[in-house]
Order: sequence, then structure tokens, then C-alpha cells
Amino acid sequence: MKEVLEDRGMSQKELAFRTDVSEAHISSLINCQKDISVSFAKKLEYALDIDASFWINLQANYEKELADFNEVNNISYEEIDILKKLNDIVQYMQQIGLIDEETNDSLLVIKLRKKLNVSSLIRIPDVSQAAAYRLATSADTDLHVLFTWLMMCDLINEEYKIGKKLDVEKLRRKIPLIKELMFEHATNIQLRLRTIFAECGIKFSIVRHFRGAPVQGVIKKDDDGSLSLIITNRHKFADIFWFTLFHEIGHILNGDVVNQLIDYEFEENEVEEKANEFASNTLVELDKYNQFVNSGDYSLNPINKFCTAVGIPNFILIGRLQKEGYLKYHHYPAEKIKYEIEDLEASPYPRG
Repeated sequence: MKEVLEDRGMSQKELAFRTDVSEAHISSLINCQKDISVSFAKKLEYALDIDASFWINLQANYEKELADFNEVNNISYEEIDILKKLNDIVQYMQQIGLIDEETNDSLLVIKLRKKLNVSSLIRIPDVSQAAAYRLATSADTDLHVLFTWLMMCDLINEEYKIGKKLDVEKLRRKIPLIKELMFEHATNIQLRLRTIFAECGIKFSIVRHFRGAPVQGVIKKDDDGSLSLIITNRHKFADIFWFTLFHEIGHILNGDVVNQLIDYEFEENEVEEKANEFASNTLVELDKYNQFVNSGDYSLNPINKFCTAVGIPNFILIGRLQKEGYLKYHHYPAEKIKYEIEDLEASPYPRG
């Protein structure tokens, strides 16, 4: 306003006359002691022939900048402490491009608020997401980490466009092809699975797990008719990875997903048991498995012969025998393949 008056050679007193206010009022505005109201912006439009929206926008921009300044300088120690607790997952979100690099903790808190759609990180445990916090009373669960991890999963898949609706029968037909991927190197698995699942109307990703979010998989119905499927690699062993994948496929084929299904590792109920049964019997046919178990010979040579005959890697059978107590977990360590998350994440996350 001062610049406009100087440019036109108009005094504050004259502007006061033209706008029917006191000279003190004009002085207070110019010295940032008063705000420009909408009604006064209309008076300025008449007096200076500058549209009222110009002054209204100036005031709004000033208030936004002031709010931003106050926000950055009034972040509580409690929110900074929560940010420190989320340090690993925030660094990962920066690594995959979900959050810009930022060294200032206060600015990072603000960016994280925007990504998580909360006005304060302190409010995360109070956000009403009953499904997200189902059985979240486990000692291994941290609600801040769990909430952030689930939101991160949504962000990873929200821009992943496949252009197909969920086709359960096609997924069922793809199971033999998916099983063939158990022989692939870890670096090829995510990309190959993503292609297969996309043909079935499923957006698939393998996402790193973090302490405090004991989730092995998340399945969510999307607005475009597709499905999002995210699994983790919590225990690194290949047999557990494939069991988890087919467990989640079992949930999809069994119709267990209403809107969102969060599969906690420690959860036990009838729905989970059916998904477990599907995974076990898909990886190794029950009749053939029972025949092998009844033979009583669990040495490596019979294991390898059986696996060659049924077309599965030997770590699948070894893992099941260990889980069901026929073998000790220290048996055949050289055969227990591990997947490093860095290898599984070798292909980039989809964008657009």
C-alpha cells in the first residue's frame, strides 16, 4: 500500500478521506498493525482502482506466511521426539522419494504431517482407524510406526496405475506361474510378480518392514476396482516369504477382503487358518506331502528327490518340515535361502 501511494504521489491523509477512515487507521495498516478486511478491500478498490481481490489475496498470503512461520517455530518437543522414533521409516520414505530431503527437524515434522494427513504427530494414536489398529495391543506394536507404515504403503501404490479390475479367476489360473518364480533370483521377483498380478487387477509391492509395525501383508480395495497387495520380508527366509505371499493370495481367493485387510503376524483366527491352509497346500500338495512325511526319512537326498518330482525348491519343503516339527530349525542351513530386502526392492517403485 505504501508503494502504491508513493507511486501515485498520494498521502495517507488523502487515502483516509477517499476510504472514509481515519488517517491513524491507514497508518496502522501500512505499519502492519491492522489487517485488511474484506470491506476495506472494497473501499481500496474504489479509491485506488485496484481490484479488492488483490488486497484480499495479499492479506491471505501474509496470514499464510505468518502461520507457516509460527508453525515452524512452535513445533513441540513431543512431536520432535515422535519424529526421532520414526527416523528409520522417514529416512526410507525420503530414499524412495515420498518425502523431500530435509535436515531441519521442524520442517520435516510439517512435511510428515502433510503426508500422514494429521495436524500433529501427537494425534496419530487417536486417529480413528479401527481396522488399522486391530490387535495393535501387541507388545511389538508402536502405533506411530504402524500408522506411518500403513500410510506409506498407500502412498507407494496410489500412483500405480494398471488399468484393470480385480479378476479372481485369472489370479487362480496364474498360481502355477507364480510358483515358478520361486526358482528366480531375488532381484527378479518383485518385477515379475508385479507384472503377473497387474494382469489380474492387483497392484503389488514388496515394502520394507520396520520395528513397531508387525505386519506381514496388507490388502486393500481401490476405488478403480483394482486391489492393492503389499507384503513384507520380516524374517528374510525365502520359504517364509513365499508362504506369506500365498497366504495373502488365499485371503483374496477366499473373499476375505471387505475394504482393507491388515495381516498381523501374530493374529490367529479361522480366517487366518484357512489362508494358512491354502498357502501350505498350494506350495506342497497335501496328499504328496503326507506321503513324504509318512516315509519318515527327512534326510537331504529324499527331500531333494521329492522337491524335483513336485517342482518346488527344496527350501519350501525344509521350511514346512521345520515349522511342523519334523526337522529342527538348525537342520540344513545351507539350503535355507535368504532374501535381502535390498535385492527384493531392486526394481523401482511405480510412479504414474
